Amino acid sequence: QVQLVESGGGSVQAGGSLNLSCVASGDIYNKYCIGWFHQAPGKEREGVAAIDGDGAIVYADSVKGRFTLHKDNWKDTLYLLMDNLKPEDTGMYYCAADRTRYFSDAAYTHGPQKLDFGYWGQGTQVTVSS
Repeated sequence: QVQLVESGGGSVQAGGSLNLSCVASGDIYNKYCIGWFHQAPGKEREGVAAIDGDGAIVYADSVKGRFTLHKDNWKDTLYLLMDNLKPEDTGMYYCAADRTRYFSDAAYTHGPQKLDFGYWGQGTQVTVSS
């Protein structure tokens, strides 16, 4: 089993910043895939950013240039620095992981894919007001 615990959500005004954290523990090793997904109210969960077992990072087009993903391998902690937040960034942010080393081909082209991840955290709420 793999456990994922997110933190760092909150409420900010448009243009503000937040830094999300996800701590991974359990039956997971150094070279694994881990990432963040966003679910806006009433919408499907969509990929935001993820890193594969070799350190390759993929981003959704909507967050490129605004969000930065960083993984601390010593702490098994994934960070998502979110700058220039927009109201449409509002929603739950979920950390996801999988023991596989690489994403599917689609992820390298189109950003993180839900089907690539088998373990999910409980989520942390982000609210961006205009």
